[in-house]
Amino acid sequence: MATKRISDEPAYVLHRYDWSESSLILEVFTRHHGRMALVAKGVKRPSSSFRPILLPLQPLHLAFGGDAEIKTLKAAEWQGGHVMPTGDALMSGYYLNELLLNLLAREDPHPVLFDVYASVVQVIASEHGEVLESALRTFELLLLREIGLLPQLDAQTMTLLALHPAERYSLVPEGGLRQASEIDRTSLSGAQWTALQQALAQRAPLTATLRACAEVATELKPQLRTLLNYHCGVPALRTRQMMIDLQNL
Repeated sequence: MATKRISDEPAYVLHRYDWSESSLILEVFTRHHGRMALVAKGVKRPSSSFRPILLPLQPLHLAFGGDAEIKTLKAAEWQGGHVMPTGDALMSGYYLNELLLNLLAREDPHPVLFDVYASVVQVIASEHGEVLESALRTFELLLLREIGLLPQLDAQTMTLLALHPAERYSLVPEGGLRQASEIDRTSLSGAQWTALQQALAQRAPLTATLRACAEVATELKPQLRTLLNYHCGVPALRTRQMMIDLQNL
């Protein structure tokens, strides 16, 4: 039986690690096939044309094939568009990649999420640091929604009661959105949660959610971080801890 070959597939490299003296295993996020593992044979050789191309946070078109769980990379073309992010933007990009590696099953397509990821990478690479936090919160919300882990944000999760605009509510693992208590360190008003839900419900939610997150990013950050860590099964993501350690130097 002939092996299946995929050509001209939009993709990003999420992670890469050594497979042999001359080859790498790539974890890639593709638009039509989801997260996949590819072996890039000979890519570490100085003569390889893949060496300057197979970098994280860069838009690529890939060709690959094979019947095994780990496919074989056949071709790669850089699609241009932006330079490699640096500093906080680079660490933020690695953080997005870590979320995808932890939360997406292999070969489970999410074309809508792929487009969101591509747009957010462009935003964080644009050197507009003032939108970095909003972009990260937007991606977290849209990721959680896409994989079915985000509750409705305009009603209390356990009771389905509507939110009161002036009351405070917190987003917590397992409990979802609930009325804030004394033990909740952060919360948003019912009006703010509802505005986020309305932004997410837009046909093209990225821009609307960016605007909504800009007003509540500080209060939203620890709530989403706790929820994401819970679903990733870790007390803290590696890139988050690295960012904290760098800030403390």
